[in-house]
Amino acid sequence: MKRIFPPYTYGPGPRAGCWWDDTIAAPDWPVYGGGTDVDVAIVGGGFTGLSAAYHLATTGASVAVLEAQSPGWGASGRNGGFCCLGGAKLSPASMKRTYGSSDTAVYQAAESAAIDLVAELLDRLDIDADIHSKGETELAHSPRAMAALRKEAEAMSLAGETPDLIEKADLDQAGFGGPFLGALTRPEGFGLNPRKYLFGLSNAAQTAGAEVYQQTEVQRIARRDGRFALETSFGQLTASKVVVATNGYSSEDLPKWLAGRYLPAQSTVLVTRPLTDDELAAQGWTSDQMAFDTRNLLHYFRLMPDRRFLFGMRGGLMSSPSAEHAARKRTRADFDKMFPAWRAVPSTHTWSGMVCLARNRVPFVGPVPEQPGVFAGLAFHGNGVAMGSYSGRLLADLAMEAIPDLPYPSQMRQPMARFPLGRARRVIMPALYGALKLGDL
Repeated sequence: MKRIFPPYTYGPGPRAGCWWDDTIAAPDWPVYGGGTDVDVAIVGGGFTGLSAAYHLATTGASVAVLEAQSPGWGASGRNGGFCCLGGAKLSPASMKRTYGSSDTAVYQAAESAAIDLVAELLDRLDIDADIHSKGETELAHSPRAMAALRKEAEAMSLAGETPDLIEKADLDQAGFGGPFLGALTRPEGFGLNPRKYLFGLSNAAQTAGAEVYQQTEVQRIARRDGRFALETSFGQLTASKVVVATNGYSSEDLPKWLAGRYLPAQSTVLVTRPLTDDELAAQGWTSDQMAFDTRNLLHYFRLMPDRRFLFGMRGGLMSSPSAEHAARKRTRADFDKMFPAWRAVPSTHTWSGMVCLARNRVPFVGPVPEQPGVFAGLAFHGNGVAMGSYSGRLLADLAMEAIPDLPYPSQMRQPMARFPLGRARRVIMPALYGALKLGDL
C-alpha cells in the first residue's frame, strides 16, 4: 500500500487511549481465508463499508467486507460521535456560487436525509448507541461570528423554520457556560457512541448475509476475465463489483485513480472522567447538546450521558510520537482555556485519527472513472457518522445498478480533482491551516 503519512499514522500509537474501546468489546470478525467469490467486494469496514454491506445484503447480493485492521480501528471507531449536518467544507453561500441554488438545495436535502438514515437504522436494528442531544448547537467565538449566526437565524425564520438563537446574556441559563458570545441551535442531529453504532451495523450486515473479515489488507485490485481479483496476504477474493470505502486511511494505489485526490488531516479528542453536579455548575455547562464553535479550525464538544465531557479539535499536521504528544498537549491546553473551571479535572482518555478532505471540499460518491465496476465513497470532512453511512447506502444502489431513491447531489458525483504535489501534498497543510487561523481572529 502507498500511503502519504509515515507508518506511525497507521499503527497503534494515535488511537491508543481511545475511550470508545472501553465502552463495548469488538466483535470477533474472522480473518479471510481465501477462495471466496461474491457479487460485491467492499474494501474498508467503517460506516461507509458496513452501510453498503448491510444495504447490499438485504437485497440478496453476496457481499464480503475486507478490513485491513481490527473492527472499529479506523475513523469510524474513534471519532467524536456527532451525527449531524455536514460532509462538505463549503458554506451554503459558497456552494450556491459554485454549484447554483438548485444543486445546493439537493445537497442540503442529502445532509438531512443522512441524519434520518442513521436514526432509522438505529431504530430498525435496535442499536443502543447512547443517543443524546436535540440537534446541534454552534457557539460564536467572536462578534463577527455572532453577527453571522444572527443572519442565519433570520434566514431560517424567513424560510419558515423556528431558529433557537441565544444571545450572550442568556448562555448561562441555557447551560452553555464558556467564552462564547452567543449560540444558534439547529434542530437536526444527535450525539452517539460511534463504536456501538458501528458494531450494531456490523451485526446487522452479517445477519443479512454479508461476510465481514478483519486483519485482511487488500494489496492489489486487478481486472481479470471480466471480474475483479482482490489480492490479500491470505489469498484472493473475486467479485463482480468493488466498493472502496477507506476515507482518510486510503492508499494511493487502491485504486490507482485515488492517487493525489484525497488529503487526510488529523483530529484529536479527549474525554474526561465523569463530572460531578458541582463541577458542572462551577463551569456553567449543564447542557446535553452536542456543540462546536465557529472557528475554521473548530473545537467540538459535548457532555455525554455518563457525564464525561468529550472535547476535540482539528489541527495536527505531522504524525510521529513527538507530534502526537504535542497535539494531545495542545488539545488539553485549549480545553483548559475554554473551560477553566475544569482545569483540575483529568482527561482519562486522549487519542487522534484522520479525517479526509477533497480539493473541491465536497464528498465523492460514485463510479471510479475509467474503471467500470469500481465505486468509491470518501472525503466527508469530519462528518462521517451521517454522511459516511449515507454514502454507503448510495454506493449499494450504484453497485446494483439501481437509481438511488434518496437525494444524490451532482456535486458528489463529480470526479475528485488532484491536489498539487502528489504524494508530498500534505506539505501544503501548514500554509492552509495558517490561513484558517488568521480567519479565526
